Amino acid sequence: MALASWYHRDISRVRAEDLLARARRDGSYLVRDSESVPGAYALCLLFKRHVHTYRILPDPDGLLAVQTTQGVQVNCFRTLEDLVLGYQQPHKGLVIPLLYPVSHDTDTGDESSDDEKPTPIPASVNTAPFMGSPTIPAPHTLFLEKLQELNTPNIAGEVIGLLNDYLFSELPLDIENVHQGATTLYHLKRTLATACQGLNSEIDLTLSSLETLAKVFDHPSCSLTPIKTQVLQALQDAVTNHNLAVQPSPPPPEPVPAVVMPAKNNTRQLPVHSFQVKMVRYGRQTVSVDVDKGVLLFDRKAGSFGIERVLHSRVLQIVKLQNYPAKIRMVVDSYHITPREMTFESARKCDSFCQLLLLMKSRHSQLDEPDVVSVFIGTWNMGSSPPPRILQSWVTCCGLGHTPDESTALLPHDIYALGTQENPQGEREWTEQIKATLHSYTQVNFKLVAVQSLCNMRLAVFTKPEHESRISHVNTASAKTGLGNTLGNKGGVGVSFFFNRTSFGFVNCHLTSGSEKVLRRNQNFVDILRLLSMGDKQLSAFDISLRFTHLFWCGDLNYRLDLDVQDILKHVSKREFEELMFADQLTRERQKRKAFFNFKEEKITFPPTYRYERGSRDCYLWQKYKTSGVRVNVPSWCDRILWKSYPETHIICTAYGCTDDIFTSDHSPVFATFQVGVTSQCSSKSDVNSSVERAWIELEEIDAIVKSSSSSKAKFFIEFHSSCLEGVVSG
Repeated sequence: MALASWYHRDISRVRAEDLLARARRDGSYLVRDSESVPGAYALCLLFKRHVHTYRILPDPDGLLAVQTTQGVQVNCFRTLEDLVLGYQQPHKGLVIPLLYPVSHDTDTGDESSDDEKPTPIPASVNTAPFMGSPTIPAPHTLFLEKLQELNTPNIAGEVIGLLNDYLFSELPLDIENVHQGATTLYHLKRTLATACQGLNSEIDLTLSSLETLAKVFDHPSCSLTPIKTQVLQALQDAVTNHNLAVQPSPPPPEPVPAVVMPAKNNTRQLPVHSFQVKMVRYGRQTVSVDVDKGVLLFDRKAGSFGIERVLHSRVLQIVKLQNYPAKIRMVVDSYHITPREMTFESARKCDSFCQLLLLMKSRHSQLDEPDVVSVFIGTWNMGSSPPPRILQSWVTCCGLGHTPDESTALLPHDIYALGTQENPQGEREWTEQIKATLHSYTQVNFKLVAVQSLCNMRLAVFTKPEHESRISHVNTASAKTGLGNTLGNKGGVGVSFFFNRTSFGFVNCHLTSGSEKVLRRNQNFVDILRLLSMGDKQLSAFDISLRFTHLFWCGDLNYRLDLDVQDILKHVSKREFEELMFADQLTRERQKRKAFFNFKEEKITFPPTYRYERGSRDCYLWQKYKTSGVRVNVPSWCDRILWKSYPETHIICTAYGCTDDIFTSDHSPVFATFQVGVTSQCSSKSDVNSSVERAWIELEEIDAIVKSSSSSKAKFFIEFHSSCLEGVVSG
């Protein structure tokens, strides 16, 4: 057992995460002993920057099996080697097969063999402030071991020597001074100052070497001056301004894992200009997008063509080929006779390249008004539980399903609309938390357009500060559909506005629950359409699905899967979501035109978002015990995002999925992003160039049935309303 390279015995969870972080490859894995269950093991697997941990439990016969959700077949193995070999095959229930074993390294951190003796500390040293152990405190040991990993042994040796002298010579003096009332660790501060002087010179040498390499390769994103300034400033602060005041009995800091775990809600930030994709064109080639400078760089690896620069102004058109989703045709100016065709590694990389190219052109365009904006829509049933402090994974579309490439995930959207149900927080507390979350990774102070509530239902819409002047005619409304349309526990809330001359509508709803209440949910939808009062008053005769250029509808729609629980769990374990969609009530009702007629929804490629066991995403808790008996809530896609836009308008769904690291509710938050076309505010209806050919609509025949009991010969007429018309036209 001990000879297996992937078996690490009794290492800690944090240590396992650190080893997987260094591997940096999806499918990297290791096995360690369980910290909570004697005789059990933990299988740690890296996938999309998350460490997924699976518990391996022995049964009474001594066979080993990976703990699974209810209803999923359990596979038993005699040894750990057999188990690992079995899960190296795809479609076995893990998030990804076991591909790359993470072996033991020479730096074992806080792990030591049984025959090693701890280094003693002089008897005069008071060890109470550090863990009360007669050995060197674990935090200092880890710090020294980390310094030994530096590639500059001379500098590392000097630093380690200084810290070693401090621990065994000057630490007792600092402790004695603290007991006498001192508020500063004088000797530690002096030791750090001396150590940082050597590190400072080493950083200068390393950064100058990197700058030389950057000039050799002529990459536009390799300027290290800001990085150098930040590093030197951090060192100076650590030496001169670091607060080393002693507080009474401070608790030891919690170790920060190197890999983003589901409970941490942290995402590694990537600069926009570092985006690179490989493509195929006359051989192997790499294209880099520098959004800030407005330049494309084509670096050909085969041949002697070198690096080619293309300015943003020379890119005239991007054509996406329908039959080849990973291939585009880029039309450049007259310097190129034929369009440039590019084939990317995947359709996802192709979409990311197009998004960054549009962002680059809009940032450097001479036009004042945008013609395309990005919109984020989110919905989450919070289950009446307080949310985590940071919700970055939700608003950055990090999780399962159709998610953006990491190079574009952190780009801020122009509009954010977040709908929640069973939200225990007040409007002010909730909106402030969302603004803080957006600011934490975008550094943008988003402005609140409007927030509308109905009981514990919320809909909050935010926008970038530069778009505030473009937003007008803001309306909010709510509609109750609970108990004869009188209670607000069920219903919908809405926010609408104009972005320049394009109208937007957002609806968040919570429909009737229960697998058998499909007709009631359909009626809830019709009532919300009829009762919500938003948008242009001239269009009040129509329901809200016809009043807006773009209408986005999200919420806990509560439509369920008409299928046996065990069949659902089996399809989910195999990620066979298309088969499950045939049993989806909402899909059936849309096909029968009973609800959400003419609405669109992106293809679902993520597991059902309800009903999870709170605290994890490993198990569906489909049995609910009530005083009236056991109620079955089959796993279902209750939380949905749909949209409806006017014909021939530009709208593309660029992401649709759910998070996998927010556990406070039995629902997972759902997200979707869109690229939406908008019209300029500058163009006037009356200022029309006579040379431009106008469009018109010809109605050859109109039949109308007038239902009236009046016997008089009254005159009837039809009114036409359109944003293209100067006013109302009667006929």
